[in-house]
Amino acid sequence: MPATARWPRRVVISAAFTLTLLATAAPADAHPYGYPQTVTIAADAARPDVVHLTWKPGGVDELTLLGVHLGLLPQDRVLLDGAVDTRDTDATVLATSPPFASYLLKQMTVSSDGHACTGVVGKPSDSGADVDYTCPGPVGVARIEIRMLTDLDPAYRTVATGPKGKRQVYGTDEYSHDWLLGDAPPPAAVDSGTGHDQSTTRRLVMSVGPLLLVGAVGSLLRRQVRRRRIAGLRQSS
Repeated sequence: MPATARWPRRVVISAAFTLTLLATAAPADAHPYGYPQTVTIAADAARPDVVHLTWKPGGVDELTLLGVHLGLLPQDRVLLDGAVDTRDTDATVLATSPPFASYLLKQMTVSSDGHACTGVVGKPSDSGADVDYTCPGPVGVARIEIRMLTDLDPAYRTVATGPKGKRQVYGTDEYSHDWLLGDAPPPAAVDSGTGHDQSTTRRLVMSVGPLLLVGAVGSLLRRQVRRRRIAGLRQSS
């Protein structure tokens, strides 16, 4: 009889570490165990009153889930066991849908000097869904609120990247943040120093790190299963 293969010690340690992190970093029933969705924030060099936001989902299953949530895709695309039946056409269905555009404008908002900016959704591309916000005047500091997909599951997080590589993690615990986009002096709430960068880095690690670690451990486990199956086939032949 073939000898029973043992899991490598590093896999067991990694799996235990992952479970410990997940127990404290995310709810047990949270769906978004994958790469986080992202938003890129940029000022317009030619139009100082315009702010650009580009949203990208973390995976194609998120587009399908959102399509079902908005009533654009049938409910049976989400199976009883929680698996999602994704299709290549899902992105096209959302891209051409007014409810999707309305959802973007509702879940991502921009204001400047206490005044709301008007958003217009552009034509989606491979880089994501683009929204241009026109403000009442030139933007120095923009308050940007992001709640993408948190109405589907409060565990969702969004990693936003702004000018000069500044980053911010959005979630139900912090959905609003001030961004320095123009020449105005940064107020205390705006990211402008090493302390904020370190705090943001810690939030990135706590919010995103466990999700990426789950994927890495899962890959290692699948690799070990394949090796065991191959070894069994060779010995039985």
